[in-house]
Amino acid sequence: MSYQVLARKWRPKRFADLVGQEHVVRALSNALKEQRLHHAYLLTGTRGVGKTTIARILAKSLNCETGTTAEPCGECQACRQIDAGRFVDLLEIDAASNTGIDNIREVLENAQYAPTMGRFKVYIIDEVHMLSKSAFNAMLKTLEEPPGHVKFILATTDPQKVPVTVLSRCLQFSLRNMTPQQVSTHLAHMLEVEGIPYEAPALALLGRAASGSMRDAQSLLDQAIAYGLGEVREDGVRAMLGAVDRRYLFSLLQALAASDGAALMAEADKLAERGISFDATLSELAVLLQQLALAQTVPAALADDEPEREAIFALADAIAPQDVQLYYQIAIHGRKDLALAPDEHAGFNMTLLRMLAFHPARAPAENAAPARAAAPQPASRPAAAAASVTASASVPVARGVSPAARALQAAGLSSPAKPAPRQEPREPAAPAVEPEPEPAPRPQPVAAAPAAQAKVEARPQPPVAPVVVAPEPQDEADERDEEEIVDAPWSDDDAMPAYMQQPPLEDEVASYRFDGDWQRLVADLGAKLGAARMLAHNAVLKSWSQSRLELAVPESFRHMSGRDYQDKLKAALADRFGHPVELLVTVEELGMETPAMTDARLRQEQLAVARECMQNDPVVQQMVREFGATLLIETIQPVQE
Repeated sequence: MSYQVLARKWRPKRFADLVGQEHVVRALSNALKEQRLHHAYLLTGTRGVGKTTIARILAKSLNCETGTTAEPCGECQACRQIDAGRFVDLLEIDAASNTGIDNIREVLENAQYAPTMGRFKVYIIDEVHMLSKSAFNAMLKTLEEPPGHVKFILATTDPQKVPVTVLSRCLQFSLRNMTPQQVSTHLAHMLEVEGIPYEAPALALLGRAASGSMRDAQSLLDQAIAYGLGEVREDGVRAMLGAVDRRYLFSLLQALAASDGAALMAEADKLAERGISFDATLSELAVLLQQLALAQTVPAALADDEPEREAIFALADAIAPQDVQLYYQIAIHGRKDLALAPDEHAGFNMTLLRMLAFHPARAPAENAAPARAAAPQPASRPAAAAASVTASASVPVARGVSPAARALQAAGLSSPAKPAPRQEPREPAAPAVEPEPEPAPRPQPVAAAPAAQAKVEARPQPPVAPVVVAPEPQDEADERDEEEIVDAPWSDDDAMPAYMQQPPLEDEVASYRFDGDWQRLVADLGAKLGAARMLAHNAVLKSWSQSRLELAVPESFRHMSGRDYQDKLKAALADRFGHPVELLVTVEELGMETPAMTDARLRQEQLAVARECMQNDPVVQQMVREFGATLLIETIQPVQE
């Protein structure tokens, strides 16, 4: 006896055998039970989801010798002949081959005659959208008012091409694609009945490769059985499909979690050596990241029979949820960029490097540093020269210096500027330009290390380029304290004195005293907050001390009160305070302004002032009067200084 392929052998014979189309089965079963039968049905859906199968089961239900029922017996002559394709009152027409009006006219002429054996004469027209316009017009009247013994079942993969006049005469059922879990479960049932050994991960691969089509999955299963010599193993299925070994994906994500660029590129090279499609790799990586997000957010939703369940949960604990979301977005957008890359390997590497570049371990302050580290100091270099480089790196930079030059000088990569010789003023005349006063050196502890003493001795000299300031009385200038300068609420890094941008000395960190101004503290921290910026800007300060801060966030920002954000904020506060800070975050409405609310209010006030100024401007009013101009109020924005 010749071999029968699994797709034909396992074609469902009853509604109960169908997989994934419960909404259609329920509607048709209830209609058969209540004898509320329509004369025309339209089944739509992609290939291999069960359109023709449902049409044949419906034909058996209508003509079963036990009566019109939702559960045909399958044993009577009508049921057996329909299963064998020999029932004379069931006509299956392929509209792709019979598109003309003559073919439809022949069908309609035979429809007026009573059925020969069955209760109804059933016409199944497959791919009905392929009919010509004249053929559709010819069948409209019969489709709307057919004889009582005729039932039309139309099937199509493209319902948009079916005229609306035909759609309005049919009951339309849209068949859905089956999920990979439904497909793999059904394949496992088939293999158990067939007595063929298999591995669950292999069936999961086949379920994803089928793209929702059960017929495609059964065809792939036939191929996998032949490839594996009667067995369905994961390695064989991966080789057959060209799929990516999930172990490589776990290695890639572990390298990302550790911010190990060398290991990341090494894993990418291994994939290239195996000749694996990088598009498929990014697709599988997106699937794995979706599972990680599921494990982090809704752990119970991850299937209990997932083969790599423990590994997924372990990796989910190692990567922050916000990073998983970011990696997922980069992966799916990286697939679209592969076609634009010089080659797939380069595009894949750039996608991984993009993930690495946005890793939280690489904070903005670190990214601002030059990519190439400064060369080590040679042993023969005099110690005085090294000290001069250290001193030059801490010299205050004038406001006129560019940010790039300032960054190079702060990193010690620019040539040290020669300080101008100090000169005593000849005349006590009040100058229009005066340099900033030199900060008074602070007393060092007795047990200070030699390196700390060297830093104190190398305190910055007055800047070469003086800062232009308004004249002020000499006695007020002498009374300005360095503490007030350090604690000034600078909002723009380019306007800060250079010594504020340099890492403070140990005694300066330890001497910081928080005065309860949360708004100013958040502004001072700035880019150091990193991922905790949203938490800090949307929180209000309930109570505080030098070692403990208690914050509250509104209900709408509950997700920002997670442990990850709190840890990042504690690290930024500890760096600012100079010692560990205990942080407590609660979710409650206190009726107070958060820093974000204050910023928004100030922006709205500036916007209102700017729009009012434009409306009251004499030139604008003259243009409105004389030229009929219209002032677009919503386009006016204040100038950002």
